[in-house]
This record gives sequence, C-alpha cells and structure tokens, in this order.
Amino acid sequence: MADRRSGILLHPTSLPGDEVQGVLDSNARRFIDFLKAAKQSVWQVLPMGPTHSDRSPYQCLSAHAGNPLLISWQSLLEAGLLLKENLIPLGSSFEENLRACVYMSQASLKHCRNSKKDDILEQFQNFVVKHRWLRDYALYQLIRAKENFKPWYQWQPALRDRSLRALEEIIDSHEEEIEAQCFQQFLFFKQWLEIKDYANENGILMFGDLPIFVAHDSADVWANRRCFQLDESGLCSVIAGVPPDYFSETGQRWGNPLYDWSYLAETSYEWWVQRIKTQLEMFDLFRIDHFRGFEAYWEIPATEDTAINGRWVKGPGAAFFQALESHFGVLPLVAEDLGVITHEVIQLRDQFNFPGMRIMQFAFDGDPNNSYLPHHHIENCVVYTGTHDNNTLRGWLRALDESVLNTIREVLKVENVDLASAIIKAAMESVANLVILPMQDVLDLAEDARMNTPGTTENNWHWRFQWTELNTEQTENLAALSVSSSRYNQ
Repeated sequence: MADRRSGILLHPTSLPGDEVQGVLDSNARRFIDFLKAAKQSVWQVLPMGPTHSDRSPYQCLSAHAGNPLLISWQSLLEAGLLLKENLIPLGSSFEENLRACVYMSQASLKHCRNSKKDDILEQFQNFVVKHRWLRDYALYQLIRAKENFKPWYQWQPALRDRSLRALEEIIDSHEEEIEAQCFQQFLFFKQWLEIKDYANENGILMFGDLPIFVAHDSADVWANRRCFQLDESGLCSVIAGVPPDYFSETGQRWGNPLYDWSYLAETSYEWWVQRIKTQLEMFDLFRIDHFRGFEAYWEIPATEDTAINGRWVKGPGAAFFQALESHFGVLPLVAEDLGVITHEVIQLRDQFNFPGMRIMQFAFDGDPNNSYLPHHHIENCVVYTGTHDNNTLRGWLRALDESVLNTIREVLKVENVDLASAIIKAAMESVANLVILPMQDVLDLAEDARMNTPGTTENNWHWRFQWTELNTEQTENLAALSVSSSRYNQ
C-alpha cells in the first residue's frame, strides 16, 4: 500500500468458462495474464466462502472454508486426481451441485489412495492438522445435507445443541463423508493457492474481502454459539444491519447475529484471531467490510421487518485491533468506511493507519467538500469507480439527470468526452496509492452487468464476462493509463 498501484475487481464466479459459474481453472490464469499485460498489480475478489442458494458471498456457510463450486474438477481430472467416470457435470440445482461436489471429493480421495499418491495424502493430512475449523465445518455440512439443507437452528435439538452423544453417532456412521468434506476443502485451498502463487509470480497481489458479520446459518455460529448473541434455541433476539442510507430508504436488514463482544474480549478475541489467520493464508491484503461496526454497530430487534427501528451500540473499538496486532503485527487491511461515518470511526481507522475507501460514483452531489471528489483524495486510501454494490459506471451515468452530468463535466474539467472514460482517468490520476476498477467498468458494460443491488435477493451475483468482450485495444489503453498515472513500477 506504500506504492502506487491499480487493479481490477472480479470475483472468480464471474470468470468465463464452460462451467455453470467461473472456477479456478485456466481462465483464472488467463485473467492474471491479462492483468499483467494491462500493467495492473492487484486482483480484488469478494468473499470466497461457500454460499447459500442465493449465492451471496456475504452470507457464507463458513468464515474459513472455500466455495466448493469454485473447484475446477476438470483440472483435477487433467492432473490425475480424479477419474473420468467420477466427473459429474454441474447443473442448475444448487443443492444437487453441492452433493455432486461431495461425491467427487470422496472419489478423488479414494483414487489418490488407490493410486498411492502419497505426496497428496501427506499434504492433506498436514492441511487437516493446520486448520482447526475444518472438522466442525465438515460435520456441519454433513448434517445440513442430511437435514435437507435446513438451517442448524431448525435441526433436531440434540444436533442443534451439539449433544456429544448425537455428534459421536453421526461421526461413527458417516466418517467417510466427513473426510470427503475435509478433502474437498483441501482441494479448494490447493487450487486457490496455486492461483495465488501464479499471480504473485507475475507481480499481482491478491486482495480479499472479509465481511464483519457471519451468516446465522453457518458452521461458525453453530460451533461457536457463545461468541454470538443468541437464545437457548440458537435464535437471534437482535440482528445486524444498517439504518436508511444511499441504497435504501428503509435501511438494510441483514439478519446476521451480533457478536457478544464481552465474551470475545475475555477470550482475547481468539475466534477472530483464527479468522484472520485464514485471510492471511489466502490473500496478500484484505478489506474488512463494514469497518464502522467495530466502533458502533446498528442493532435491530429481530422482530422488525425493516432496519428503521434500530439503535447504535458501541463495538470493541481500538482494543480489538490492538489484540490482533499483538498476534500479527501490522495488518494489510483496508477499512470499508462507507455509510454513516462519524468522527469516532475516522479516529479508529486513522489510529491504525488503515486505508479507507473513496467511491467515484458518490463524488458528484454538488457538495464542494465531498471527500469522494478526486481533489479531496489522500494517499492512504483506495479509490473505486464503484463497488460490487453499485451500478456499473456506464449504467450509473445513463440514469443520471443532465444537471448531474454537467456537474461531473465541471468537476473533471472536460467537455465532449466520454464521461465513463473521464471518471476512470480521474480515478487513476488520483493521489490515492491504490485504485480498483470493477471489470464491468473496464469492459464499459451497462446496467445489465451489475453484480448486486443491495436490499434485493433476486438476480444478484450471476454476472460473468466473456473473453470476446475484451480486446487488445482495451488492454493497451489500460496499460498506457497505468503507466501515465505512475501506477506501474515493474
């Protein structure tokens, strides 16, 4: 973060390919080759965990595990880790795809043993020992499938409440399936770290994303109920969200359980320490989504249908980050400091010298003091044309009134030029050390390429690009802009 850099935001599910979504295959390496050719040095992704059926990476089934639907099973076949007769093409049914992934993981593990691939098996055993969260996650996934994918707090009480006898019975009768779940995670991490190594070898940093909250229906909450504000049945009396804001007049009712920060402090934030370890294994730097929740979070009664009737409650503040830095030293962390930001939030961010975020789409409201305006940027921040929650730059511009378009022209001091290109150029020329462009904006795509619309649950997280949408001229123009804005230092 001390060097001037630029990069691209693209979640791996949006990679091209023949699978039902992008996977960690040759297309990921080809994307890295594109980044290098375009003289970009950062690849930012969204959270990589296993999702619920809505595919939102911000409501994952685990804060540690990888999404099995990102595994390239074809690559395992080509590497001799899976037999052709065990390869199941994934289809449109989300739950059946998960079952297919377990089957292929089990078949791959059996094949590795039968063919005496001792190096792989030794790596697997080391992986199991290293990742303390793994057995709970595997057991959770097994039971969840047996319970027809119902959330854990709707399971029979003995399983819901982790009765030792009930869990031992499950383990004794399903050891192979549990081991297959563990091996599946080994395969995911193996493929992901190979992609990360390839990126690093080519001068590309991998930039991750860490949601502050975890999903109620997740292995983390089921296995660590004491860390969260839950009743005896595992239900929430209060939930997370944000008050009314730019995105929604009624706020956003996320539904995540809130942390019991007093208990976490008593345990020296061990649950969080383990979570950060996973991020540091997977990424070179990472963003914490909803950073302001560490200073104060919006608490909503679970009975409320919207986020309007909530209240601000103080978070752990500086003590939390001091505890993390005592374990890890200086963290390569970016603070997502959007939304309702107070002086206390800014003070917490700056106390630890975390870069904040500036969004170009938020800059042109006519307020000369707007901190998102290019001339108000600072070095220690990350500038985006937009995030995964914004419309694409082209789609956003198409929806603006002429008065706002004129404001953009006045601020950027341009006339008769393409405003999307002008905004990208202004972002790249910012004093900010890091600029991130969503791939949709690099390709100049309209609103139908939007990744997510906050407050909605339909038609999100499905966008993918095609290699035919990317041409040599776009790559060369981005490379030239990176050089002219002093963001290419290799």
